[in-house]
Amino acid sequence: MCGIAGFYQAKFDYRKEMHWSMRLHKMRDSLLRRGPDDNHIFLSAHCGLAHTRLSVIDPSGGAQPMEKAGVSVSYNGELYNGRELREELKSFSLPWDTHCDTEILLNAYLAFGCEFVRKLNGIFAFALYDSGKDMLLLARDHLGVKPLFYQETADSLVFGSEAKALFAYGIRPKLNEESWCEVLGLGPARTPGHGVFVHMKEVLPGHYLTVSRRGILDHCYWALAAAPHTDSYGQTVEKVSFLLSDSVSRQMVSDVPLCAFLSGGLDSSLVSAMAGQALAKQGKQLKTFSFEFAGSQEHFVPNAFQSTLDRPFAELMAKRLDSSHTVLTCSNRQQADGLYDAVLARDLPCMADVESSLLHFCSQVVQTHPVALTGECADEIFGGYPWFHREDLLRQPLFPWSYDMEPRTSLLREDFLRETHIPDYAAAAYESSLAATPALPGESRLDARRREIAWLNVRWFMATLLNRMDRCSMYWGLEARVPFADHRILEYVYNIPWELKCKDGVPKSLLVEAGREFLPEEILFRKKSPYPKTYDRAYERLVANRLRKVLRQKSSPILEIVDKKKVLAFLDSPKDYGRPWYGQLMAGVQMVGYLLQIDYWMERYGL
Repeated sequence: MCGIAGFYQAKFDYRKEMHWSMRLHKMRDSLLRRGPDDNHIFLSAHCGLAHTRLSVIDPSGGAQPMEKAGVSVSYNGELYNGRELREELKSFSLPWDTHCDTEILLNAYLAFGCEFVRKLNGIFAFALYDSGKDMLLLARDHLGVKPLFYQETADSLVFGSEAKALFAYGIRPKLNEESWCEVLGLGPARTPGHGVFVHMKEVLPGHYLTVSRRGILDHCYWALAAAPHTDSYGQTVEKVSFLLSDSVSRQMVSDVPLCAFLSGGLDSSLVSAMAGQALAKQGKQLKTFSFEFAGSQEHFVPNAFQSTLDRPFAELMAKRLDSSHTVLTCSNRQQADGLYDAVLARDLPCMADVESSLLHFCSQVVQTHPVALTGECADEIFGGYPWFHREDLLRQPLFPWSYDMEPRTSLLREDFLRETHIPDYAAAAYESSLAATPALPGESRLDARRREIAWLNVRWFMATLLNRMDRCSMYWGLEARVPFADHRILEYVYNIPWELKCKDGVPKSLLVEAGREFLPEEILFRKKSPYPKTYDRAYERLVANRLRKVLRQKSSPILEIVDKKKVLAFLDSPKDYGRPWYGQLMAGVQMVGYLLQIDYWMERYGL
């Protein structure tokens, strides 16, 4: 993966004033962590492009920004149908100088124009400038695995892989009431396309923008659609198995060492097993990593969301795979210190220690393996979360993973709460998303509701976890691939009736059936267990004391929004580890971490 950034306007010549080149260099430098292997810029009269490269395919070639026939591109991502596209492009007699995806993008644009985006299968965000048409094209992959932010200024359209690139350009971070509603009412999720900072936006998944003298035009090249499902259960299992194995196979293409994250759950185990089998045919051994916290066996307490530890299952699966397996651990201090790095990685408050611990683990993995396969997104697509199954969560009249506004608002200052209308904002975001559900006429009320939940999961919850994975991995120059986030899988599974997705009451029964030839019974029928978190009360005391220190300082910016007395009382009360306020993981202890992140974010970004 890589980092991209740049700017565009059609009224004057950037090359006539030195400060434009300096800005472009600053934008590039802000993204060096995303691409530590190489970096370059391109500056023309009306467009500047910057690129930082993580070399995965054709390391010796493929320097960017790449130029050909008056077209320049800065690209972040991987194409998984590159071979097919290259074959299709042979009839156009276009020259080839490299083996990298970037040149495929360039030649595909030269052959098909902007609509070539519809032909892509992969994870990507790119900026392509056509000097002949004086047009900039900004595109983002189908599911939004790769980020791409942009903002209009008085003289230019500015864009980058992360918000920090726009700040390096000279845009000042600003917040308004809507920003706070995003952070406190919806966070760590974000409204699709919303950049949180005032005037900042993000290219929507499945969209591309064309920017020219005529202005900015938004084009939707892919959208999820509802359709009748006509395959039998056997045909459905066969199709799911093919799509997943094909996705894993395509995503194993790499010219550098590749590994897999292995938790011992169904999803990561199935991806690892498919990858391990493919490598074994080449006489190679898969490297796997699992994650846990120091003292986890001593402190773990089962609850409704997390009933077992991962380690025994990960080690069982690693033995079954004959993989070279490593268990990585994270200490209390490492995850507490990482809360601040996680803010810098995301440019926003995020999933507290759920994110800081993943950030730590990624820093360890990348030391030996620059590319990793993950099991992310299976639960959102195949219906693995409790809110697909539990009646109380299924019927909630708000986001089922974040339906309780009380933890979010109870610690805020009354005057701040009156000014921001946070509950109303969250309710409006929910209703707006619900209304956009791709629906199938004639479904029962319950089936229609499950379709709504599936849509909300993809649009909101999955997007949050994909953002987490991208920032945590790319902060260390690690490319994390997500085989389940193949738009072909989502297109197919979205329309499979629930009685087939959960046949005989077995959650994710389609994946269970697809995994029978790869996985032992203990893994196939293991109860859903989310990404691990610590249950060590010493961690709770550590972050609570840090927040108390923040509250004692009169200059702490968080005092502008929280009620000090209420927060102190909250810190002195026992934390509920099993009643999350976001998803399955963010409970009382994570609220403390989230408040620490907000204070650090406000101070660091001058908010």
